Amino acid sequence: MKVSVVRNVLEANERIANQNREIFDLNRVLVINLMSSPGAGKTSLLEKTIDALKEDLKLGVIEGDVQSTRDADRIARKGIPVIQINTGGACHLDANMVRDALGRMEIKGLDCLIIENVGNLVCPAEFKVGEDHKVMILSVTEGDDKPEKYPLMFRESRVLLINKIDLLPYVTCSVESIMEAARKIRPDLEVLEISCKTEEGLISWFEWIRREIRAKKEGESPWGGGDD
Repeated sequence: MKVSVVRNVLEANERIANQNREIFDLNRVLVINLMSSPGAGKTSLLEKTIDALKEDLKLGVIEGDVQSTRDADRIARKGIPVIQINTGGACHLDANMVRDALGRMEIKGLDCLIIENVGNLVCPAEFKVGEDHKVMILSVTEGDDKPEKYPLMFRESRVLLINKIDLLPYVTCSVESIMEAARKIRPDLEVLEISCKTEEGLISWFEWIRREIRAKKEGESPWGGGDD
């Protein structure tokens, strides 16, 4: 009985995610579902990304959090459209929450919508929201054992951003071990080493976004190939 209930929840979410995806595809908006544990650097990455791209690309953000508007307030100061979703205790965003947020945001004209999911290494990977890609941030301060502990996150993600590499001299963490374990789970996983503090490696991330936006504008939706 419990298995049936879970399946029904996921199937209902999938239907709404498909409806969201139709809206995104119709408007040729690239949608990134950004996931990580709390404190890995999602909001800092968003701030750097907005600063680098907002002059020539139209960006929007949906902020997911259990409560408060702290992250959304930070993004709003960048001068781009942002909608806050407070989940009221839920540990992830789902497609229905994102659909409700779309009613308060003008999607037409955007090049890229980034959805910052709730900080959690389990549930966000299970629920599609209509995204083109899931992208995961892992901080080196979390250690190098996360691919083995949370394999679904790595299996669902198209890109893994290993953040805070400026702290590597001070922590026990092997980036090579993370990459090897993660690619055993998903061989085609794209891995980028970055530091939001020093900005090392961020240019590769910005180039990836630009490339994916061009692909979306040209109608090369990753959903057609079953990417995520």
